[in-house]
Amino acid sequence: MKTSWRSASLVASAAAVLALTTACGQESGSQSASQNVGATAPAGGYGGTGLGTNAGTGTGTGAGAAAGEQNAGAQAAPAGTLSVASNAELGKVVTDGGGRTLYRFDQDTAEPPKTNCEGDCATAWPPVPADDAAAGEGIDESLLGEVTRPDGTKQLTIGGWPAYRYAKDVNPGDTKGQGVGGTWYALAPDGKKAALKDLPGLSTRDDPELGEIVVDKNGHTVYRFTKDSQWPMKTACTGACLDKWPVVAPVDAKDTKGIDLQGSTPNRGYVVFDRPDGIEQQTIDCIPIYTFAGDKEPGDTNGQGVGGTWFAIRSDGKPVGAPAQ
Repeated sequence: MKTSWRSASLVASAAAVLALTTACGQESGSQSASQNVGATAPAGGYGGTGLGTNAGTGTGTGAGAAAGEQNAGAQAAPAGTLSVASNAELGKVVTDGGGRTLYRFDQDTAEPPKTNCEGDCATAWPPVPADDAAAGEGIDESLLGEVTRPDGTKQLTIGGWPAYRYAKDVNPGDTKGQGVGGTWYALAPDGKKAALKDLPGLSTRDDPELGEIVVDKNGHTVYRFTKDSQWPMKTACTGACLDKWPVVAPVDAKDTKGIDLQGSTPNRGYVVFDRPDGIEQQTIDCIPIYTFAGDKEPGDTNGQGVGGTWFAIRSDGKPVGAPAQ
């Protein structure tokens, strides 16, 4: 064969930022230094049970033998005739002959094609063999190629990008690997990353269990920490806490849909929090907002109720399911 995701920024003058944060009661230099993370992530953690917490980095360790045994067939399966599947959240993605989603890894390169996923990484993300790969409907044959892996085997490339399966995708059409570690993405037919389509920086969705909740531009659930303070605005999540609960960066008000921009104080609820660690964080009704590292897929709500202190947030800033104060 021939070898062949947007960060939104919020620009404001120092005076404007000071005025807004003062309206939320922010007191410079007085934020809490507490690092209560709210207990531990749910079973399985960010990397998933059996695949190691660094499965998405290419350098992870501890890929489970059980996971490997259960997915031995998927790892050894040939590519077969590739096709294009329509995913409600990701649009068009490439699948192999068995209907399994194919992925690409940000730490690889396409020009020239090169794989950087070996060892345990290749157990969690089995390389797709190039030998029998064929272009089916919707696949441009000229984009298919191969790269020689360090072990001498030939791996399929699409648009130059080495192609992989994800060991935790059990059924055809699964896309559990999307966004894992911030480096793994389903392959679009042109070799680019498949990505959630047309989502604003912040919007809402209807969760079958939690009702209306806020999600970010990647479709990931947004949370609040009950140990944070609204009046005055302070954070109790610093240091190591942020590894599990990354802050939501500033999002322009124009890049939102369904979010209450007024808040308890009209026209002043949707502001940027100037954290004590220098990080700028978006707030809703002066409440700092976060995502959860344990949410691997759009729609996950694994952070809900963690430690009895972390809860999904509604469009008006209220926590979902939190005990009455």
